[in-house]
This record gives sequence, structure tokens and C-alpha cells, in this order.
Amino acid sequence: MKNEELWETYSKRLKADLNFLPDKPEETIESTLRSLWLAATGRPASAQKALTLPLPELTTGQRKALDELVGQRIAGVPLAHLTKRQQFMGVELLSGPEALVPRKETELLGFAALERLQEMGSQEKRTLWVMDVCTGAGNLAVALRVLYPNIQVFAADLSPQAVRLATENVKFNQLESSVDVRISDVLDAFDSGSLYNKIDLLICNPPYISSAKVPEMPDEISGYEPGLAFDGGPFGIKILSKLTRDAPKYLRIGGWLGFEVGLGQGPAMKKRLTGHKQFDDIQTVLDNAGQIRALFAKRIA
Repeated sequence: MKNEELWETYSKRLKADLNFLPDKPEETIESTLRSLWLAATGRPASAQKALTLPLPELTTGQRKALDELVGQRIAGVPLAHLTKRQQFMGVELLSGPEALVPRKETELLGFAALERLQEMGSQEKRTLWVMDVCTGAGNLAVALRVLYPNIQVFAADLSPQAVRLATENVKFNQLESSVDVRISDVLDAFDSGSLYNKIDLLICNPPYISSAKVPEMPDEISGYEPGLAFDGGPFGIKILSKLTRDAPKYLRIGGWLGFEVGLGQGPAMKKRLTGHKQFDDIQTVLDNAGQIRALFAKRIA
């Protein structure tokens, strides 16, 4: 069977049997099949990168591998777990079940953070210090360092498995000298005093789904991705509460705190920041539907 016939066969199968999640808009029939095709040949690529690469002819063994991969994807295994790749902010990353697959929606936080780094960098003319807690796969830490090289990044996650994957992503992008990844419950691993009042930007993409809603999530998420990465406690803001309390200790005066929020959480978190005596200049980042998906606040005292 030639490439064209194989493509037609698997395209029809994916169209008939695969449900695509709205939080992964980069995954289409074409990008999914191309990514699985390349994975079957031992040339893994994210869904986005796969669209730019030629598809080789498959050997008999590779056809069998592709058939198995398509079957697993239809069964609900995340594409990024099968290909071991995911793109974030244009940066190719390693991916797997150790951490939440980086989502397009988190790029809202990432690009807004990048804008603030560029603004501060134009004024400070020095290496900026960045903290990324709940780093997961290290996507924010790595992508920001790739896109804005003049930073030193301190990243952390409570999960040893996530820290291992984040460390692999640091090595994958050859950033060992400028991205330090640690196991930590939010900021606890940095609580020695050496980083107090020195951080220019502190960002966080926390778990923010309320525990009661976790069972309602698609099985592709709850069945394959780590619960620690999305279960945010009874109200979904457990970590954000701790973060907003402790962040001023690390931020310099004029430094920024930025974090992602779940749908519907934005107004309440904005109100909390507005009432915080050590923060000012509260800014929101909206999605295409006009919903608050990230918040930034500047330390003033």
C-alpha cells in the first residue's frame, strides 16, 4: 500500500473514531496523522512541527507501528504521549505522562510574560531573574529562556516525575547553565533567603480545576495525565492562595507576579490582588472569548 492509500485509510479512521479536545487546537486529523506517521519511523515531531516535515515511505514494520499508534490514539492516549513531543510558544519539547501536556491556552501567560521581560530588559540592561513554579514539563521556563536569552531561570515542581521531565527539556534545548530545576512545594525549595527581593518575574501555571470537577474531565486528561497537575483543591485556588501570599518575599520592588487561572476564576483573583497591599498595576490577559486567563501584578512594597 502506498503513502496515498495509507493516508486515506487512516484519515478516515481518525475522522470516524477520534474525539479532539478543544484545549489542543493544534491537533487536527492532518497534524495527528503526520505526527504519528513520523513517530512510527523513529523521527518524532510535535503536531505542529509535523506539518512542516515530509512523510517518508513506510516499511512493513513501520506500517505495523503506525497502525498500533493510531489505535492507541483512538483509545484515548494523548498524542504527545505517543510521539514524546509537544510544541509550546514555537519551541519543540519532550512530553510524556510525567507532567501535563503543555496547552495552547498557557501560551497566553507565556507571551504576556515575555512582553514584561522585554520591557524590563530594555530598562535594566542586565540578566533578569525569573522563577517558574508548578513548572510541569518546564515549558514556560524553557520557552522563555529560548525566546529571551538574557535571563536566569529558577524552576520548581512538587512532582519528582515532572522535575525529571523538565530537566530533560532543559538538556534537550541545551540550557543547563541558565535553567535550574528543583523539587519544591511552590516556593519552599528557595526559602533560604538567597533569592529574597531579587526576582524580576515570578510566574506560575498552577493546577486550578476544583476537585469536584475532576471526575467530569475527559478521560484523555483524567485517565492519562497526572492529577497533581490539574487538581487545585476544593475551590481550585489552593496553590494560588499560597503563591500570592509568599511571592512578595522573592520579588524585587517593581518585579512582576504572573499566573494562569481557570475559567471563571479571574474576577475573584483580580479582586484578591487588588486588595493586596504589596501589589499594584493589576493587569489581565484575556482569551478570544474575553475571559480572564492570566493575571499580572507588580510588587510595590
